[in-house]
Amino acid sequence: MDISIFHLDTRDAFHSDGAIRAFDPFTRGRAVSTSAFATVAMGLVSGVDAWVQVPFQRLRFDDLGGDRLRTGIGDTRLYLRVQPGRYFGSGIPLAIRGGAKVPVGDFAVDAEIIPLGDGQRDWELVLELGHSFHPVPAYVSAWIGHRWRERNLESRRDFGDEVFFLLSGGIEFGRLGASLIAEGWDGGVPVIEGLSIATASRSMLRLTPFLSHRLGAGSAKAGVQIPLRGTNLPAGNTLVIGYFVRLGAET
Repeated sequence: MDISIFHLDTRDAFHSDGAIRAFDPFTRGRAVSTSAFATVAMGLVSGVDAWVQVPFQRLRFDDLGGDRLRTGIGDTRLYLRVQPGRYFGSGIPLAIRGGAKVPVGDFAVDAEIIPLGDGQRDWELVLELGHSFHPVPAYVSAWIGHRWRERNLESRRDFGDEVFFLLSGGIEFGRLGASLIAEGWDGGVPVIEGLSIATASRSMLRLTPFLSHRLGAGSAKAGVQIPLRGTNLPAGNTLVIGYFVRLGAET
């Protein structure tokens, strides 16, 4: 089980041309978001595991027009992962993960209300590859996937499908550990009110260095998400803290 908290406080955003500017210099917009993600992974049978991830969001946006605040449960993600090589005697550490995002968070078609989710389902298919350098306590892993995004019938918006990736590596020094994650995604052209609007597509590339320390039955971590480039998403560094614990006996 992993509990991670993300906090972002920014007045800047990546605009459609990729440049970082204020949300709106005339209204003096400011976004403050704090999100706690609870992720639980459970082994079902040899080579098969299931995940569930539930976020709790506190989202605030202030400008000259007023202060808007929403809190509550966000969209939940469910995954099933299989390591097919295990059944064919292959030692290649390749896994296939499929999943869905379920619109649990409240969604309202109102410019004055901050939605807690996108109000529609996503479907994902991911290929994962990893390697341990045992007995050296170090690892590398990577994944690449495709996200099919359904249309939001209430807002009449189709966000466009996304391709996403993640590269990570880490090493431990006794009770201390360090890791580095590079991740990003590129979204397709969204369709809004029946019109394809290329300048509304979203993308992100960010780097996250982490430090961790074994604490109690698990490990505490702290890091910073640093956006390197993006379009139509908030800019600014995000503070991340979390705690990971293994439940049950190790085999």
